[in-house]
Amino acid sequence: MLNRLYSYTVAYFLLFSVLLLISGALLFADKIGFSYESVLHYYLGDENSFSTAKSYQGVLKIILPHIFAFGLFVMVVLHFLIFTKKRDTKEIYLLIYLTFFSAFLELFSPFFILWGFHFFAYIKILSFFLFEGSVLYALFLLFKSIFFH
Repeated sequence: MLNRLYSYTVAYFLLFSVLLLISGALLFADKIGFSYESVLHYYLGDENSFSTAKSYQGVLKIILPHIFAFGLFVMVVLHFLIFTKKRDTKEIYLLIYLTFFSAFLELFSPFFILWGFHFFAYIKILSFFLFEGSVLYALFLLFKSIFFH
């Protein structure tokens, strides 16, 4: 009974996590965009679309709540992997490092863009997809461990 309740709880968490990732991707696409130019325009401003450059304080206000949310969300998702057969494998260690590192880059790359390192626009896009992909893979492993022991 307890195992079944645990499975249902994690399954609902997985569903809401996928919805969170989808909505995050839709917001990113709508607000920033997935091209090098759109990322630069979002952070550095664009005269043609009358958008102003982001300030360091503005970027910090945006990422501050995300630092906690990303860390907590990733910790919970990866913590559930302890209860799977993949526990203590090189694959899980790599997934943990990749997820946290891509989250870090995704959050802090805007500062580098503002400091003039424009190639960090590519890093922002790449880290976004790495983060989404690594979390989706972790969610897939959890789903698989619950329903296909």
